Amino acid sequence: MSKTIKQCLSAVAVSLISLTVTSNELNNSHSLQPSLSDLSGTSQSKSISHSQPTPNQALENGTYTSENRNNLLLPGETDVRLLLPSSGENLPPPYGANLFAGGYESERSDGLNENYLIAPGDKINIWLWGAVTYADVVTVDIQGNIFIPEIGPIKVQNVKASEVNNFVTQQIKKVYTNNVSIYVNLLTATPVSIYLSGPVIRPGQYAGMASDSLLYFLKRAGGIDSERGSYREIEIKRQGEVIATVDLYNFISTGTLPKISFKDGDVILVKPQKSAITVSGGVRNPFRFELESNKSTGKKLTEYSRPLAKISHVGVVGNRDSGPFSLYMTYQDFQSFELKDGDKVIFNDDLHAQVIDVQISGSYLGPSYFAVQKRTRLHDLLNYIPVDPQLADTGSIYILRKSVAERQKEMIEESLNRLERSVFTSPASSDGEAAIRAKEAEMVLQFPERVRRVQPLGKVVISAGVHIANILLEQGAIITIPNKTDLIQVGGEVLMPQAVVYNPKATIDDYIAWAGGFTERAEDSRIAIVRANGLVEFDSPNQIKKGDQILVLPKVDEKTMQAVKDITQIIYQIAVAANVAIN
Repeated sequence: MSKTIKQCLSAVAVSLISLTVTSNELNNSHSLQPSLSDLSGTSQSKSISHSQPTPNQALENGTYTSENRNNLLLPGETDVRLLLPSSGENLPPPYGANLFAGGYESERSDGLNENYLIAPGDKINIWLWGAVTYADVVTVDIQGNIFIPEIGPIKVQNVKASEVNNFVTQQIKKVYTNNVSIYVNLLTATPVSIYLSGPVIRPGQYAGMASDSLLYFLKRAGGIDSERGSYREIEIKRQGEVIATVDLYNFISTGTLPKISFKDGDVILVKPQKSAITVSGGVRNPFRFELESNKSTGKKLTEYSRPLAKISHVGVVGNRDSGPFSLYMTYQDFQSFELKDGDKVIFNDDLHAQVIDVQISGSYLGPSYFAVQKRTRLHDLLNYIPVDPQLADTGSIYILRKSVAERQKEMIEESLNRLERSVFTSPASSDGEAAIRAKEAEMVLQFPERVRRVQPLGKVVISAGVHIANILLEQGAIITIPNKTDLIQVGGEVLMPQAVVYNPKATIDDYIAWAGGFTERAEDSRIAIVRANGLVEFDSPNQIKKGDQILVLPKVDEKTMQAVKDITQIIYQIAVAANVAIN
């Protein structure tokens, strides 16, 4: 019974320092009595190679696993969110907050690295062969020494793990000068217990290795409190004395941290947050920045916030002894502006470009992009676009504009909203009519979903025969010069949508017949003709021309659909805006 109680107490002690072991391990205790095969790491070593260490062995050997608790509270712990209320200012995250989203709690098998400094409690493997044979695992005593028979004590404390072989070998060869080969390596490191204090999420005592980084221990404590803790002043204290001060901004910008070999009982103290400035607008790092002192210049802030190249002006809002203030200045003047705690800085692009980009598509020769002044008109640019008159249909030029496409999309959306309101709010005088309205509503719900997937082209019709309107050009406009073609496109509600060779004697009915004729859903009384210049005509008496598109629209059943007028209007809008027929 006493053995079982001891095992349970051991398991509790181990769990409090985040050591993970299985129930089988608690029942299979092995003492660490190394044999020669154990030291050589061969398959004959059962206690090392084929079984998991007991909790005590894990503590002794350093072969433990550290796991993220994922906010799981242990008995007696309090949810820190109840103890760290927000200021309610809706502040952006501090610069560097993502440091504690990283993986500093990955599984650790031994915690050793080449820069680890040997400390009391560490275990070292020693092999001697040749004229003298010796193999043992020795422990560094409280004075920092190891003892080897016939050699005596050797001081190894604070020797790097990567140098321990050469260091101990030199000491042994002072006694065994000839015919002795020596190999020494650090077997296990002694875990250390570190205290974390100040504005961190979960202050307390945490176990780790002496070679673990500052970030590892901060992550174990949940990270720095984003509203109260400093990322720029973190002290490492040993026996009451500050041995190092860390500025995490340096780590973020240069990737370097001071090399610290932690010792048992060290304290990591996060100092209170310094003066802070909030940054927003056109910057790559829109965060809250700490100042090194109570004030700083705009130039220093831009080194961390990294404004975009287009920034021309900066707004600053804050408080001074004289009261609240708001300033708006050029980016150049901001470089020397003095910033203080609580200032809010907004980076803006207020120098509107006087040059716009225009794209050319279709049949043309030369470059496809032009950078022109904002006041440039179409005729001014056409003079610089070479074309092959045998291939380019210069009488059917049209322009695609984003602003027109957006407005067409808005108009279609307004019509869809009106359609949905009319269907869902129409009264029914009887149960039979109510059933009809419900069926109609079901069909109408499917129609807007398909319509909303249609993207308007934003066509601007600028040509009528030989005349081309001399309009102002806009940013992102696409000037389209159609290719000359001998084809007529027939689509929509026809049995076989296809391209048909132009025939000067053919009528609209002829082209539709060549495409297989109307479908059962076709609206044969009104047919859309999309001209090569983008103009859409309905029931046009004009003759079909080369490059035209004949678009047969779907018919809406007036007997079953109360919202015939609205749906028909939307169908026509789509035909004009996107040159497609929606059923």
